[in-house]
This record gives sequence, C-alpha cells and structure tokens, in this order.
Amino acid sequence: MHVMTEQPTVAVLGTGIMGAAMARNTARAGLTVHAWNRSRAKAEPLAADGVRICDSPAQAVIGADVVLTMLYDGPATLDVMRQAADGLRPGAAWLQSTTAGVEGVADLARFAAAHELAFFDAPVLGTRQPAEAGQLLVLAAGPDAARPVVAPVLDAVGARTVWTGEDGAAGSATRLKLVANSWVLAATNAVGESLALAQALGVDPTSFLDAIAGGGLDMPYLHAKSALILEDRLSPAQFAVDTAAKDARLIAEAGRARGVRLDLAEAAAERFARAARQGHGQEDMAAAYYASFDPADPADPADPADPADPADPAA
Repeated sequence: MHVMTEQPTVAVLGTGIMGAAMARNTARAGLTVHAWNRSRAKAEPLAADGVRICDSPAQAVIGADVVLTMLYDGPATLDVMRQAADGLRPGAAWLQSTTAGVEGVADLARFAAAHELAFFDAPVLGTRQPAEAGQLLVLAAGPDAARPVVAPVLDAVGARTVWTGEDGAAGSATRLKLVANSWVLAATNAVGESLALAQALGVDPTSFLDAIAGGGLDMPYLHAKSALILEDRLSPAQFAVDTAAKDARLIAEAGRARGVRLDLAEAAAERFARAARQGHGQEDMAAAYYASFDPADPADPADPADPADPADPAA
C-alpha cells in the first residue's frame, strides 16, 4: 500500500455548491488541490485559493493521493471517473461524496475495485453554509488502513466524521444518508405546505411561527427555511430543488426495492419535480413551496391577506 509521508495531493471532481466549498477548504488547510468541473467557469474562482484548475478529469487526478467526487448522481460520477481512468494511480483513495443511492454506490465500488482504488463511501450532511465553513458532517465507510491518507481531507471539509464500517462497497454510509435526507426533505416540504396553507386561509405566516415558538413542535430548521421563503432569499441555493428531487427519487427507490412504502418520499419527489418544472430548479429546496400553486396562481407568502393581487411581481 502507498504510504503517505506528507500531506496528500487531492483531486476534486465537481465544483458545484458543495464541491467548490470542499475544494477551497482543502486548499486552505495547506493541501495541494487540483479541481475539475464540467463547466470550467464555475471552477475558475477557486484559483484565487491556490487550487489548480484542470481541463479534464484525467488531468486533475494525475498524481493525486485522494480523489474526491461531488457530482450530481451515481451515473454522472461513474461517467466522470471513466474519463479520469487514464490518470488514476493504483492505490489512491477515492472519497465518493455524491449522494448516489444504494445501487449507484455498488456500481462505483466495482469501478474502484477494477482500478485498485481504496474506496470510501463518504456522503455528507449539510448545505452551502456549513460546507463553506468546513463544518459538514461526513458519513463514511472505508478501509481502516487507508484512513490516515484521507484524514486531512475529512478534517478540512467537516466538523465530524461518523464511521459506519470498513467496507465502502457495502454502502452503509449512503444508506444512513438516505435515512437522514428522508427526514430533511419531509421537513422542507412541511414548511412549504404550512406557509402555502397560511396564504390560502388568509393567515399571517408569522402568527403560525409565533404560536409554536419555544414549544415541542418548534425547531430552528422551520424558521430558517420559512425565512428564505418569506424574505424571497431562495437564491443562491443552500441546497437546490433539482438536487432535492434527485435525492427524493433515490429514497423512494430504495424503499420500493426493499418492500417499504414511503408515501411521503414519493410525494416529495413529485413535489420537488413540479417546482423544478415551474422554473425553480436552481433555487433553494424551500422553493418547493411554489409547488402548492398552479403556475398561473399567485404565491406571495408575504401578502397572504390579498392572494389575488395580479400586480404583485412576486406572485
């Protein structure tokens, strides 16, 4: 096995909301970082933090001790890793942080085995703000012998790493991530539906928030997502509607494959997809609020007492 004598060189493939923050924090921790993104323009700002921007996945992974992938889904990740194959070094560690689904992780693990990579199933919990602050919660499974190699990267991107096993191919970290996301997505949609109902009934949404404040039904997440909707701060996204729709589909598929009915997950997938079709795909997932309304209907949560005002630009 390759033995590290100094800080690892890291290749980050995928520099969207999460990947860019992870690459930046890794570079700021003093590690050498190469980055690639399908749209190079999204990766270019990382150069100011000392990240080397590469033209291809294969170029990015040359000389890398750790490859970190943060892409849209399992198939996209497999496609990019196939493009990187010529530059991969046998024995390198692969931190696979995309939410790829149970079956998707199995496909990625087979690729890792074929290319002699130490495979880590390592999805993260958190959105834009904790990612930028290096405060993500990393859920990880992977070989104990290779953990010292990836430790500096995990320390740079996360506040804590929860180890779920030694076999990344088993997908234990991804399964935990799906369970956690099922709760997050259900809560997000509950926020949107409550505010939509308030508008429909002519109820000031702040009166709802005040009524439950400090009680057993209150939680910071409710106030955070409500504020994004009520204050029209859905861009830039903390976690986009399009990505939430993908994750909801993976959750529903995992349940169906194992004989479990996940009615809320199925509904969440459709609700996020509907919001995306209405043009909210790149907004924060709280924008699923708008899925409660037909496209021609007004949906201004700031004016629930007059929901029919066609002059309101937020409608």
